[in-house]
Amino acid sequence: MERKTPATQISLKQLSLVARVTRNMILVLDETGAIQWTNPGFEKHTGYHLRDIYQSRPKALLSGPGTDPKTLSRITQKLYQTEQFNEEILLYTRAGNPFWAHLTCIPTGTEQDMEPGFVCIMSNISDTKENERNLRIAASVFDRSHEAILISDQCNRILDVNPAFSRITGYSRSDVLGLTPSILSSGRHSPAFYQSMWRSLEESDYWRGEIFNKRKNGEEFIQLQTITRVHTDEPGKYHHVATFTDITELKNHAKELDLAANYDELTGLPNLYLLKERLHQAQLHADRQRTTLSVCYLDLDGFSYVNRDLSRDAGNQALQILARRLTQNLHSGDIAARVGGDEFVIVLHDKDCVQAYERMQSTISQPVNLGPGTTPLAITASLGVTRYPEDRSEAEALIRHADQAMYAAKEKGRNQIHFFDPELSRHRQQKREQLTEISKALERGEFELHFQPQVKMADCKVTGVEALIRWNHPHKGMLYPDSFLPALKDSHLEAPLGEWVLQNAINQINLWQSAGEELSVSVNISARHLMSPGFTHFLERQLRDTATVQPEKITLEVLESTALEDVRHAGSVLAKCQALGVQVALDDFGTGFSSLTYLRTLPVDLVKIDKSFVIRMLEDPSDRAIVESIIFLGQRFEYPVLAEGVETMAHARAMHELGCEFIQGYGVARPMPASEVPGWLKQWRKKVTTDNDADPALSVCPGETPSSR
Repeated sequence: MERKTPATQISLKQLSLVARVTRNMILVLDETGAIQWTNPGFEKHTGYHLRDIYQSRPKALLSGPGTDPKTLSRITQKLYQTEQFNEEILLYTRAGNPFWAHLTCIPTGTEQDMEPGFVCIMSNISDTKENERNLRIAASVFDRSHEAILISDQCNRILDVNPAFSRITGYSRSDVLGLTPSILSSGRHSPAFYQSMWRSLEESDYWRGEIFNKRKNGEEFIQLQTITRVHTDEPGKYHHVATFTDITELKNHAKELDLAANYDELTGLPNLYLLKERLHQAQLHADRQRTTLSVCYLDLDGFSYVNRDLSRDAGNQALQILARRLTQNLHSGDIAARVGGDEFVIVLHDKDCVQAYERMQSTISQPVNLGPGTTPLAITASLGVTRYPEDRSEAEALIRHADQAMYAAKEKGRNQIHFFDPELSRHRQQKREQLTEISKALERGEFELHFQPQVKMADCKVTGVEALIRWNHPHKGMLYPDSFLPALKDSHLEAPLGEWVLQNAINQINLWQSAGEELSVSVNISARHLMSPGFTHFLERQLRDTATVQPEKITLEVLESTALEDVRHAGSVLAKCQALGVQVALDDFGTGFSSLTYLRTLPVDLVKIDKSFVIRMLEDPSDRAIVESIIFLGQRFEYPVLAEGVETMAHARAMHELGCEFIQGYGVARPMPASEVPGWLKQWRKKVTTDNDADPALSVCPGETPSSR
């Protein structure tokens, strides 16, 4: 076969075709550097068409703000010298978009059998430049990063590490190439830990966490590490890129902060903050396991003298010894914390907590030896205890309740244990809340007086009314005294509310008097209010401010069932009240233990029989006998007697038969607002007039029976 030799030349048509189809940009310039011809590749890349740029110079067309002037100067010089050159330069399209170009320029002339000029070939190298830039940045980051970077292959063999890796681990690059990262292993992590790591990489190509590793010198350190699986273009091939930082100092600092924030510096015990958190967790555990907890607040008795009489150092040493004693018998899950100077809190899961705390007291009371040449200290402790879930409070409240119990133990005497009573505490809390509500109600004017008539048996004449307080509650409606007065007993509001009742009763007498009604008003006065220092002064001022009201129209009712501890003082106060002109009634007579003493020693104008005896007297002979006895005593002591609780006509007849002078109860009328009293009086007087010839006892109009209240 004849072998063909390659052609040394190709035709102009072939060259023209090459110039037209190549993606490179081709410019043909004349000897002055002006554009004579461009190929389609140039027009496509730059947006310039030959018809628009013919005879223009490339420098004017393609240069822009980012074009290097030195490179332009070199190109101009080469063109001037008619020399071939290669340059890389940043150029701009007609739209102003920059692109990097590799420029090769060849001079032409007689040697090529062509007109003098230049042929320039440009290729767009922007992608190459971008890749080079990214590689430089990546290399810079790799070399200068403060984080250690480790690159391993698919078999986890180390391909490269950066300088930060060597600085953190102590291993040089040559030490680790070809090895696996297991050379750093500290041995502290279980196989399950690494299995979880690789499972995360398999599932999400990512893992992040903290690892204990070892440096080259064997020193342990903690690193925060991220591992990313990077897939290559080749299917199924990937690398691992691990980055990590040494967080040992941060961890140590965090530990120091944790100690400072959560532990007592002197004893090393948890402080109050950590105690609350651990107690909360113990409560959750107790709830799940249905077990009990006891929370003990322990205060060292008279410990302040140790610091005062010895020294603060001696006190600190004693506290350290006592703290060790408190913790030596604790079981797993028990807590001992120091919450104050000489105050500790102990949380036990032991069901038999009484014996445990008694042992604790015994341990504390053992002599504390501070060293040679010192006298052993005798120290005792007072303990307050509350139990969970009997006391179902939050952690902070449990500690507070134990503290309250500890103060109760102090009051009983030192070296005592006192247990918190949740029911009593709830009652006290409810009372505090109710007192707050009553105080606000007093400020908002929610109280009002209702009045129950009192009738003289002889002629059925209404002699007066008893003022009975009501609370017009904005949410609960009208409340009777038994729903709120018990909370006032022995409270700071007892006197203010009593003064409100007395003042409004006197004002109401004045209003009725102005309307032509002459009515007396009885007002209940508590023992605490009566015995308060300013009572008689307040009464005198009210009488002075309402001068039109005659003092004898006011009757102060003192509960006989209330224990007046100082009868002589009470008698003196009541005598002063009588001196002002007001009347005094002994209310609920027969329910106390000193009835005869009161009759003999207290200045009294009226005796009121307690309604509990009157209501049952028709069925119970004993109650009837008591009523008879009280009426007899009143007659013997020459005191008028008023029976409360006259509910029916039968009660009224019985009172009339026994010689009782006055009655009050539903058989006469229910308590009513002041606005309804005049209308009721009108009806009552009309009935009395109608029944004028009847037996007075029979003229009493029965009201509603007790069952219909």
